[in-house]
Amino acid sequence: MGFLPVVIAVVLAIWFECRRRRRSAKLPPGPYPFPIIGNILQLGSSPHLSITKLSKTYGPLMSLRLGQIYTVVVSSPEMAREVLQKHDLAFSRRMVPAAAQSMGHHKSSLVFLPVGDDWRKIRKICKEQMLLSQRMQGSEWLRQAKLGTLLEYVRHCCDEGRVVNVAQAIFICTLNLMSATLFSIQVAEFESDAAQEFKKAVENITRAVAVPNLGDYFSILKPLDLQGIKRNADFHLARMLGLIEDIINERLQSRSASSPKKSDLLETLLDGGTGEDEDQLTINFISHVLLDLFFAGSDTTATTAERAMSELLRNPEKMQRAKQEMRSVIGPDKQVQESDMTRLPYLRAIIKETLRCYPAAPFLIPRKSDCEVEIGGYVIPNSTQILVNVWAYSKDAKLWPDPDEFMPERFLDRKINYRGRDYELIPFGSGRRMCPGLELADRMVPMLLATLIHNFDWELEPGAQSLDMTSSFGINLRKAIPLKAIPIKPTY
Repeated sequence: MGFLPVVIAVVLAIWFECRRRRRSAKLPPGPYPFPIIGNILQLGSSPHLSITKLSKTYGPLMSLRLGQIYTVVVSSPEMAREVLQKHDLAFSRRMVPAAAQSMGHHKSSLVFLPVGDDWRKIRKICKEQMLLSQRMQGSEWLRQAKLGTLLEYVRHCCDEGRVVNVAQAIFICTLNLMSATLFSIQVAEFESDAAQEFKKAVENITRAVAVPNLGDYFSILKPLDLQGIKRNADFHLARMLGLIEDIINERLQSRSASSPKKSDLLETLLDGGTGEDEDQLTINFISHVLLDLFFAGSDTTATTAERAMSELLRNPEKMQRAKQEMRSVIGPDKQVQESDMTRLPYLRAIIKETLRCYPAAPFLIPRKSDCEVEIGGYVIPNSTQILVNVWAYSKDAKLWPDPDEFMPERFLDRKINYRGRDYELIPFGSGRRMCPGLELADRMVPMLLATLIHNFDWELEPGAQSLDMTSSFGINLRKAIPLKAIPIKPTY
């Protein structure tokens, strides 16, 4: 039998099975799937927008057929609570796209590992050694040092009247913070080639993991990698893992020479052992865990801070209100400290509104059902992909009046936070697979924003009449056109 008849037989079998399931179970409503390809063509180049539009027709639980992958889209806080809280364990598995399987990353990734002993061990280490409140307070000096370097760079640009690539400057600051936290080193300088390479690698990998991939939708096409997505991920992941492994090898040599130990996460992970015992961590495992943290900690934080800065440039009256708050609370000549954050409610409201308008991960990280579950009167079959569409209900006028307007004021009198308990605002997710980097982001994003707006006035680069807020789709929904602006010495 030739290749083509096999393909036809497989896809027809899939189609008939889909029809059988739809008849035999009360599945959530959704657009009628085309034979074989299902609803793939309806995703478009911006799936978060097209799926949100479909959800307005079919409701907060919606079925999609993406080739072989049966998918349920959750588009309301009530349904998100059912999935992420009430049935958290049943939906704790991850969908693992082909790009995430590059270099065997999914086997050691905190993001993609199934909930089990390895996942619990790594999450516990990260939390206790890096993200506990006491640890975070003890490492404030490190964050202040990196923010000081950012401030010095922007001042230099200000003195020379130069345009600042704000997006890149913020990214390098967070990148160096993460490298210092994880490895006790600085990996990039402002405007360096290395910084550009890091940014390119992060953007390529996060996009490869999220974009629609025929190899994920049809298992028979996976080895062919028709879109080149996995090859692209292989290239960039290999380079990043090679860098991290070089850092680990240097540390091992330092340890063997009895050099003083570093107080970073790498040292803690290496203290867990690198031998053959099943309870110890291998070098390969450590490399992939550090890669996860390196990417997540730098990219999401930078993306959110850039969005907030962009909206303030688009809304000068809100920028001015934030400046006045900091000047009255802190004073014009003093630097903002993390301890000041509780006294800056408008700044905190800006961060919340930014996370509402631009959730960095519009579908969170896709989950997968571990058994058949009934929600809202509908059956969610085993092995269903679950997309929690936080983008959709961040734009719901029933939840948020004037949802397309940037209005930090809406949070001044509304007691709601983004820590996974208020399901109207869960940009970091909720439940056991909630983003472990929330505590770091919660400290870094406000401080990044405060550093930039407290110390400078800003204007758009010459020739720019307005800011393009168009998004580039990926795991993180970054601006398609990076923010650039000119810093000016403030007038008090």
